[in-house]
Amino acid sequence: MTHRIETIAAHAGRAEKSPGQPVTPSISLSTTFFLAEPGQQEGHAYGRLSNPSRNGLERTLAALEGGASAAVFSSGCAAMHAVLQLLEPGHHLVACGDIYGGTYRLIERLVRPSGVDVDWVDMRAIDEVEQAMRPTTKMLWVETPTNPLLRIFDIAALCELAEGRGTTCVVDGTFATPILQRPLELGADIVVHSMSKYLNGHSDVVAGAVVARSSELSDRIRFIQQAGGAVLSPFDSYLVARGIKTLPLRMARHSESAQALAEWLVEQPQVLEVHYPGLPSHPEHALASKQMHGFGGMLSFELGGGLRGATEVLGRVRVFSVAESLGGVESLIGQPALMSHASMPKEFREARGVRDGLVRVSVGLEALEDLREDLARALQAS
Repeated sequence: MTHRIETIAAHAGRAEKSPGQPVTPSISLSTTFFLAEPGQQEGHAYGRLSNPSRNGLERTLAALEGGASAAVFSSGCAAMHAVLQLLEPGHHLVACGDIYGGTYRLIERLVRPSGVDVDWVDMRAIDEVEQAMRPTTKMLWVETPTNPLLRIFDIAALCELAEGRGTTCVVDGTFATPILQRPLELGADIVVHSMSKYLNGHSDVVAGAVVARSSELSDRIRFIQQAGGAVLSPFDSYLVARGIKTLPLRMARHSESAQALAEWLVEQPQVLEVHYPGLPSHPEHALASKQMHGFGGMLSFELGGGLRGATEVLGRVRVFSVAESLGGVESLIGQPALMSHASMPKEFREARGVRDGLVRVSVGLEALEDLREDLARALQAS
């Protein structure tokens, strides 16, 4: 029986539903498991290969995304690195230029030196993506909505292009989560998540996930997970599963508050531009309305005064927390130029629109009025 996504989320992490089994998933801390006889594994054998707590979370993630299976990792970067290890020397990767700074660093510092050719492309223009592709192009890396400019790329069109070339299409769905966007249903081969963000939702776990559409890709990712060993601990698996139980409710509130805050920011004279796909003025608003089931809790806005002007505004907030990361119950605010995108060369990020005066906001679950008043106070002196 196929359940709706809210029901799947509410039951996150369960190993099985039978008499005598706990309603709340247990945490299995054992690193080793009994064998029937030497060399004969029935179920679990060793914690790096599988674990009841981790497996329950993986089944939930696969069901949420509609994939063949999921593999969870000790960080979002570890999950991305596992996917990028599908590439071999001589292969070509086409990635979106507006992208999380950590992904840029991973590709430029670890993947490119391994012999993989890389092109950074504005994926709003499908023809530019097509022109960048070669016979050796084995992967498209798509992040949408993007970090930090909230650009929206046409997943279905990009996946159709990739499929026609025999290229694996990977979508980073961290900002949207499977509640707001389901890339596998739009043709993607793989979805990656930093579960440290919305999936966990409480800023107390570092974790990542990979969900593959096909069994063949799932098996390859599972081998990388087990052989590489960057697995998620049982306790962290429990915490992420616990967070997922409230994911649909949290994403609805995040989206509602972010929409209202974005509409308010547009009216502020100190703000030059607001980036939020829920605004009708957003260039990809129509695409986001078609592709997503809500616009999410992330937004960014431009201030005059460059790096110093943005720093001064962040220095005056009191309800918002100046901190890395996103997707928690508390509202976070940051400067991509100095924080999430500091690993990008200045000329690279500015060429893609990530300027020094950009401020990124993760809208939490606080009262909207308090968030608005806090920003109003911070902006007044700018």
